[in-house]
Amino acid sequence: MPESRKTFDDQLGDVRGEVVKLAARACEQIGAATQALLDADLSLVDRVDDAYNQIEQRVVQIEHQVYQLFALQQPMASDLRTMLVVLRILHEIELTAGLMRNVARQTRRLYPRELQPRIRGIIERMGAQASVQTHLAVDAFADSDEKIASALPDMDDVMDDLQKELFRAIFAGLSGESTDEAALQMAVQLAFVGRDYERAADHAVMIGRWVEFMITGQLPGDAEPV
Repeated sequence: MPESRKTFDDQLGDVRGEVVKLAARACEQIGAATQALLDADLSLVDRVDDAYNQIEQRVVQIEHQVYQLFALQQPMASDLRTMLVVLRILHEIELTAGLMRNVARQTRRLYPRELQPRIRGIIERMGAQASVQTHLAVDAFADSDEKIASALPDMDDVMDDLQKELFRAIFAGLSGESTDEAALQMAVQLAFVGRDYERAADHAVMIGRWVEFMITGQLPGDAEPV
């Protein structure tokens, strides 16, 4: 193998490794944001904010590494797909981290009101589901595993059902108390939380679809929409 090719393969492998590390940090953000919301931990909200800023900066740095590979190397078709997928996955990772920052920030808006046990349980399950799907999406990318990647859309049905369950719990809570402004505001904020978890799961599905493109060459737009 020519030395230039070996160097390129090593550089691309390093970039993929950095993407996996960054995705792992985004997965940690899912757990941290969920914990902040459930525990009304305002100090943890600040840490989630700081971590998002660090993820955002690292995304830019890795993007620049990929741009340098485009500019200075001669990638083959499969390499080009991998590089394009890295850029797309970085975008999905950043969006997921941003959604979890939103979830954590809802802690401030809901404080000091306590969540009903039923709603707490649903949110905990939504956080766990988002974490599982994101972890699997990252594993699919790290291992170039098409089987895992193709399974993610079906897993997303679980999150959709949880979101519907959360909405039902929110409405049931409103019917059981006076619908004052504070109660309505809480209902709205909780609906936003449900939406953010659902979108995070969608980003995991998109990572899976980009992995399928990396392996097969089939563009995500050729598949059924989420």
